[in-house]
Amino acid sequence: MIARLLLILACLGLGPSMAQGFRPPADLVQASLLAEPQAVSGATPFTLAVRMKMKPGWHVYWRNPGDSGLPPEVTWSLPAGFSPGPIQWPAPHRIPIATLMNYGYEDEVTLLVPVTPPPSLDPAEPVRIAGKLTYLVCETECIPGSAELRLTLPVGPATPDAANAAVFSGARAAMPVAPVWPMSLSRTGDRIRLDFAATGLKADQIRAATYFPYGETVIDNAAEQVWSVDAQGLHLTLAQGDDKAGIGTLPGVLAVEEATGDGTSRLAFAYGDAPAAPAATAPSVAGTASPAPSPSPAATQDPPTLVAAMGLALLGGLILNLMPCVFPVLSIKVLGLVRHAGEGAGRVRLHGLAYTVGVLASFLGLAGLLIALKGGGASLGWGFQLQSPIVVAGLAYLMVAVGLSLSGVFHLGGRLAGIGDGLARRPGLSGSFFTGVLATVVATPCTAPFMGAAVGFALTQGAGVALAVFASLGLGLALPFLALTLFPGALRFLPRPGAWMETLKQALAFPVYATAAWLIWVLAQQVDARGLLAALLGVVFVGFAAWAWERGRGAGPLAERIFQGLAGLAVIAVVALGVGLAQDRAAPGAQAASADGIEPFTRARLEALREGKRPVFVNMTAAWCITCAVNETTSLNRPSVKAALKAKGVTYLKGDWTNQNPEITRLLEEHGRSGVPLYLLYAGTGEPQVLPQILTEGTVLDALKAIPDGGRNAALAE
Repeated sequence: MIARLLLILACLGLGPSMAQGFRPPADLVQASLLAEPQAVSGATPFTLAVRMKMKPGWHVYWRNPGDSGLPPEVTWSLPAGFSPGPIQWPAPHRIPIATLMNYGYEDEVTLLVPVTPPPSLDPAEPVRIAGKLTYLVCETECIPGSAELRLTLPVGPATPDAANAAVFSGARAAMPVAPVWPMSLSRTGDRIRLDFAATGLKADQIRAATYFPYGETVIDNAAEQVWSVDAQGLHLTLAQGDDKAGIGTLPGVLAVEEATGDGTSRLAFAYGDAPAAPAATAPSVAGTASPAPSPSPAATQDPPTLVAAMGLALLGGLILNLMPCVFPVLSIKVLGLVRHAGEGAGRVRLHGLAYTVGVLASFLGLAGLLIALKGGGASLGWGFQLQSPIVVAGLAYLMVAVGLSLSGVFHLGGRLAGIGDGLARRPGLSGSFFTGVLATVVATPCTAPFMGAAVGFALTQGAGVALAVFASLGLGLALPFLALTLFPGALRFLPRPGAWMETLKQALAFPVYATAAWLIWVLAQQVDARGLLAALLGVVFVGFAAWAWERGRGAGPLAERIFQGLAGLAVIAVVALGVGLAQDRAAPGAQAASADGIEPFTRARLEALREGKRPVFVNMTAAWCITCAVNETTSLNRPSVKAALKAKGVTYLKGDWTNQNPEITRLLEEHGRSGVPLYLLYAGTGEPQVLPQILTEGTVLDALKAIPDGGRNAALAE
């Protein structure tokens, strides 16, 4: 039955996906690769151009895509000795989508990439250049795509190719140049003021002025940018974003539209940590050259096939059963299976199938929601719902209710059997089904080994492929219990029913209470003190509702209605307190990450360190990620690891994904992940090493040994 379900899902989704090779229709983006010279000469750098022509109404993204999206990337396959440089990005435009503001390009864009060949080349051996371009193209919906780029050049004098001269001159005209107007920054409340000493500008000649920061969350991208011109120069007022610590000098690109006799020209200047193009010969030429994130090892490898991704998801789901998020719920169901041991084998099998269907239905529902939100441009990943305080509080209240029921405080049945644990503990098949639902809900904070690559692959493919992978993940979670029910002989090894079952049931309440306490702690990372107080009051009201409901059972008709009414009012209070949490958001993670030599992660800081060839360790974590907490306790916070990081001069950047952060989401996606943890170790040059999701002290120390000792000298010099 389950295998048939997976086969149907795969067939429904693979038909159109296989026909397109997991790419968007060819008319959305036409990509090509051009070289500036006719031939390549040893030790003579040359430039490649990646041209992308988009269907009208569609767009691709700049290096900072804004509120949503993903920038194009190229994974190069070059002959030995050839070294590609970073992508040089033209100045972008603001592209509004509903309430979001994106930065990118419509119609056509040309990305330039410098390449340095080795000192000597064999004249008889042509230079074969290949690259895989990956991108996200969007209208109101977003579709990931890729293109294979190939070019063969002879070895000879590096004379310009006249046929491509117009393409390269036009591309360079779109690049920001080195700034000619000094910029100063000041902040007042949540407003950022940029002052450019552009004396001599005439207000009636300036049509628009826009600033595009390199950091994704340092400003409110969708807010209006108010500009003015006076005798002191050009002034811009921006709205501050979520990343207050990452503003710094606010590196980015200033674009100014100026009226000329022939119409309107666009000037662009690059400020901050990204190298700009040399000053243009004509003062009205626009341009930029900012480094793009280099592709990670995960990006340079071919993505897994569908079969491999489903296999990895199945293994990840199996391991989820051992996670502390899931184990208490699974134990409750196994305890119920002991109670069913006296029933017929067919009935026991039905319980296993009902549990499995509950898990699969929940995983597919969660996957469908995630796919729909990402299709709308949202930057989300595995565990995204736990970035909402309302969801975290709801899970905490559910765990408290489950624990109280296990402790014997009350029993949900009858008309309230549709709530939480009452459904999970019903004696019929519906109880097994909703236990599967509950197991899925509490499993979402966990990321097991093998899951990262599988889920990351699923979220870049069509809906049918993604659903097939998520169904495999759910099947892995359900498989141990399903196997126990499908083979009745295994039930003989379970102990006989007896009084011990009630004792064990009550004992299992305590890990459930511990889970609720952990969820409240997670909530404390997301809300301010008032929100935390409201959440704790909600726990009190849950307890009061349980007491009032049970107190009314068996009482007279009037007393029962009174107590049930009190329980209902308590539930309403819980709901009201939970909804109010959305108004008490706080983001203390960045401040906490600044302690003990650990810096908060920002993309601008990472790129600045990489430009300086400094070793960097990046830890992507979240308060609700149990695997992350275990890794920090057993490995990253060990004195030997801290000493090794300091000895090697490694800068420790910590990204907190407890609350939604588009910069962290982008980095996860670049490395084929859709959730935390993610650990990256940059040795100073080259691509980062991706460490395992389950760390040991020895694993981290062995990785640090590969970093040269020069990193500490650079850190001391800074």
